[in-house]
Amino acid sequence: MNDPSMLKLGVNIDHVATLRQARYRGRERGEPDPIEAALICESVGAQGITAHLREDRRHIQDRDVRQLRQVLKTRLNLELANVPEIVAIALEIKPDIVCVVPERRAEVTTEGGLDAARQWPSLAETRQRMNDAGIEVSLFIAPDPEQVEAAARVGSQFVELHTGAFAENFHRKRERAAELERLIAAANQAHSLRLRVNAGHGLNYQNLAVLRQVPHLVELNIGHSIISRAVVVGLATAVREMLLLMGAPGETNT
Repeated sequence: MNDPSMLKLGVNIDHVATLRQARYRGRERGEPDPIEAALICESVGAQGITAHLREDRRHIQDRDVRQLRQVLKTRLNLELANVPEIVAIALEIKPDIVCVVPERRAEVTTEGGLDAARQWPSLAETRQRMNDAGIEVSLFIAPDPEQVEAAARVGSQFVELHTGAFAENFHRKRERAAELERLIAAANQAHSLRLRVNAGHGLNYQNLAVLRQVPHLVELNIGHSIISRAVVVGLATAVREMLLLMGAPGETNT
């Protein structure tokens, strides 16, 4: 049984689907299969699977999310923009948790955090609909006091702190220290407002040890670094290596 106090790993499988779509876009089947990848991650100890169903369907497809919901034994975290079409799919599929993120067509990956402070009325409405359906809600926000306070006003159960600036500045000592302090302050503020704290974006095998200084973390959502490492060592090994860095025990299926 997993220790509830243990830092959890949610593996983001979006870029498995990115590789598939590079050749098989518009087809019913293709490789690599993100469902198979998710099951491998789960089998070696990942405590959750994250997938982002974008409006432009550039990687994860509707059928992927439906299949994930059917086969996963761990936690399904569905990332989504707060738009009617995707919200409706989430309410139909009922993942364990949704993480509301900003979304722009031109971006390569999600850039920046959600402006919860300006969008809180519409976010609060979506949060209520999700909670009424038994789905927990997280908001992907920058580690800024205004955004953390807004997340509490929305009524979300979690915040996911955007660690992109920390990751980008990791090799600049002064800037890294400043970003780490922002994350620590935001985590403490969120905890004081009874929000649970996740983190993600740009986390990898090099910067994880420093990030562990941030208090109150429940789950880290990591995708690109694990999938990149998997090209060299295989997916199971890449996940195991990340779990070891996080202080997690071994496989859950033994």
